[in-house]
Amino acid sequence: MPTRALGTLPKRELYFVLSALMLGMLLAALDATIVSTALPTIVGELHGANHLSWVVVAYLLASTVSTPLWGKLGDLYGRKIFFIWAIIIFLVGSMLCGFAQNMLELILFRAIQGLGGGGLMVGAQAVIADVVPPRERGKYSGLFGAVFGAATVLGPLLGGFIVEYWSWRWIFFVNVPFGIIALLVTAAALPNAGERRPHVIDYAGIITLTLAASALILFTSLGGSSFAWMSGKSIGLLGGGLILTAAFIMIERRSREPVLPPSLFANRVFSSASAIGFVVGFAMFGAMTFLPLYFQDVHGASPTNSGLRLLPMMVGLFSASIITGQLVVRGWRYRPFPIAGTAVMTIGIGLLGTIGVTTSTFVTGAYMLILGVGIGLVMQILITAVQNAVNPADVGAATAGSNFFRSIGGSFGTAVFGAIFSNELPHQLAAGIKATHYTGTLPSASQWTPTKLHTLPANALYVIIHAISSSISHIYLLAIPVGVVAVLLSLTLPEVKLRTSLHPVADEVPLSNADPML
Repeated sequence: MPTRALGTLPKRELYFVLSALMLGMLLAALDATIVSTALPTIVGELHGANHLSWVVVAYLLASTVSTPLWGKLGDLYGRKIFFIWAIIIFLVGSMLCGFAQNMLELILFRAIQGLGGGGLMVGAQAVIADVVPPRERGKYSGLFGAVFGAATVLGPLLGGFIVEYWSWRWIFFVNVPFGIIALLVTAAALPNAGERRPHVIDYAGIITLTLAASALILFTSLGGSSFAWMSGKSIGLLGGGLILTAAFIMIERRSREPVLPPSLFANRVFSSASAIGFVVGFAMFGAMTFLPLYFQDVHGASPTNSGLRLLPMMVGLFSASIITGQLVVRGWRYRPFPIAGTAVMTIGIGLLGTIGVTTSTFVTGAYMLILGVGIGLVMQILITAVQNAVNPADVGAATAGSNFFRSIGGSFGTAVFGAIFSNELPHQLAAGIKATHYTGTLPSASQWTPTKLHTLPANALYVIIHAISSSISHIYLLAIPVGVVAVLLSLTLPEVKLRTSLHPVADEVPLSNADPML
């Protein structure tokens, strides 16, 4: 279609574009979690139990490390072409995953899929900044936040359903028709980039950032599971990640067009929102990881049923995200929402710290609803605040940076809470054995599946499910201080007046340092 100024889309075309963007984000977010309930089946068919965690890590790693690159390339050359390429790469990766014949192939193809998924996530959020002014963006960005949160919750549910009634390969094949729709609509409706200028690609920054993030993510994802925390591999990954991070900072300070401009960190909104996103991601992903385990092992729910029990969290997140966006559009200031959201999120985490073997599904659902509301009040409003506060030329890099820090936080949270669970479980088992005077032999934790657990003798089952339940509630109690840190960080977020146009004018936003409104 002819080149047209961004922000001048008729309403009908705008809705087409937004639908394609939300569909792309939905696919990318779903595939970060959809394989979790299918992993036992996949491992059984492809015979790769030793590499199980890599199926998840490969996607997470590729999507996280690629987001800054996708964001910067969109800033330099226009977002349409790179969003289209992200869809194509994601679809190719999905089809290859569906045809994988062994675990090595599946891991490699998941990395390709994750590379496209990273572009879908940042591209969808950055394109909004090109077509909708910040003041009006809330009603649309709220939907995007709801889509992301819903996908995080629906992933395990949809994965369990497909595995139970079809084949695990359809977890990947189902992406193809929806991805094609997103591709066609985006190609037809999204305006082309404006004037193109020569640019210098920051290859050194791209390479060092990729290596640094990869080392840190592998350290948090595989440490304590594939190898010990204090092993040479763990120390090497952590040390290498920190050294490469320092090298990346030095390179970016000297680069003509850095992939993650250092000037962004001088922007108070970006630096504060990135810190909040890191901590919220830490708490959110760490907390959500153990809910399916609780439902399946403690309550004996099936994979599909455990996914259904996560719906209250999705309802809370979806509702809060949409309502927040609508209120911001009507003139409400955005700063109170992250403050309230982190506080509500912390309350929800604390309430989940009280769950036990006898806690009813209704009560657990109410606690998850509260947690979902808290996350929904925070997640997408941070993106809107960042996009509003930075120079329009850096919107892609800033959006990618925010997503990058949230993903890194989620990786750290999952790893840390996983380590806490692994360390706490033996203590809880020992306490249960002592309290019940159990004298039999318990199966090893590697053999615990919902089906096998609930065929054990009643006294053995009692010890195990109480140990699992107590260990999970212990994790949530230890997560409360993380939530408190998120509340404190949210107090540092400046309030910057939302622009009413796509391009800043002299009397609107002080883009150089994002001074707060007085």
